[in-house]
Amino acid sequence: MALRVGVVGGGQLARMMVPAAVELGLDIRVLAEGPDMSASIAATAEGDHRDAATVLAFARDVDVLTFDHEHVPQDVLRALVEAGVAVHPGPDALAVAQDKIVMRTRLTGLGVPVPDWAVVHDADELRAFLGEHGGRAVVKTPRGGYDGKGVRVVDDPSDVDDWFLAVAEAGADQALLVEELVPFTRELAQSVARRPSGEVVAWPLVETVQRDGVCAEVIAPAPGSAGRLADAAESLAVRIAEELGVTGVLAVELFETDDERILVNELAMRPHNTGHWSIDGATTSQFEQHLRAVLDLPLGATGMHAPAAVMVNVLGGPADGDLAGRYPAALAAFPEAKYHFYGKAPRPGRKVGHVTVTGSDVDDVVYRARAAAAHFDD
Repeated sequence: MALRVGVVGGGQLARMMVPAAVELGLDIRVLAEGPDMSASIAATAEGDHRDAATVLAFARDVDVLTFDHEHVPQDVLRALVEAGVAVHPGPDALAVAQDKIVMRTRLTGLGVPVPDWAVVHDADELRAFLGEHGGRAVVKTPRGGYDGKGVRVVDDPSDVDDWFLAVAEAGADQALLVEELVPFTRELAQSVARRPSGEVVAWPLVETVQRDGVCAEVIAPAPGSAGRLADAAESLAVRIAEELGVTGVLAVELFETDDERILVNELAMRPHNTGHWSIDGATTSQFEQHLRAVLDLPLGATGMHAPAAVMVNVLGGPADGDLAGRYPAALAAFPEAKYHFYGKAPRPGRKVGHVTVTGSDVDDVVYRARAAAAHFDD
């Protein structure tokens, strides 16, 4: 009988687990939010991930349960564990990814380098932080933010008046996270995978390019990172995975500063956009590796097929919504590119797909990946 993996969430990450599962001979099942989700091609159930009975029913016949996102509530996660379901990553690890204040508290307690930060409940506390940090800072909602949502650069407390109002209405235990505005030189990401028995592997450190708070490009390996920087990033990510008990893929988003330090910005305990290049550029993709890891199977090699791999996101897509109409020209112009689309309707700023190109000269690979992706822009 094939091993059975259940994935909660029907987004593009679940969708991209499907080919890896098929190749490994796994029985993959998806609990999708509705019929129009990216992973509806593999959905065996539809329902609300916030409802314990729904998720428990879905998990009844799987060998392991994992996730397309980190939004399953803690009470649902705990109910799954109490029912004997193998949940990876587990509730304790996911709690760190679900709440940015919890994340900062845990990482600081572990001695992990992070931006200077504070918890603020009102405008006066934020004003005090701004006064101590040059008059500008980054404010984040603790939960629910992604792709630039729930993040604002502020120079006055009034910039987040609406958030403070929501905090006041939610109760005394609610707050916002404020962080120093880090003068970084570039953003990096280090992905690792860990299985329950303890084996950990890492992919090469990558450089990420953000536009409007959304990851637009990923370059693997990060130019100029060989040696001390790559070693430090890998060591840091492995330590975080081990200390937090992460199982599956962990992506650690990093700031590199002008004095060559690295600071942890965010964590994701699942396959991540910064690792999509690995589908075509690495011996083992992050999606295959995640499945191996949560099933506690030996992990795959993470070496690269070519000296450079570049992934460019297709953001928004054509205004007329006709992605398929762009295929002939794009595929003819760049037959070496690998195109991945998520079954999502184009709209401004939305990640609807990505393009990956590999090769020996990073500048040429960047050019070709950008040009191939540009066929899907207006």
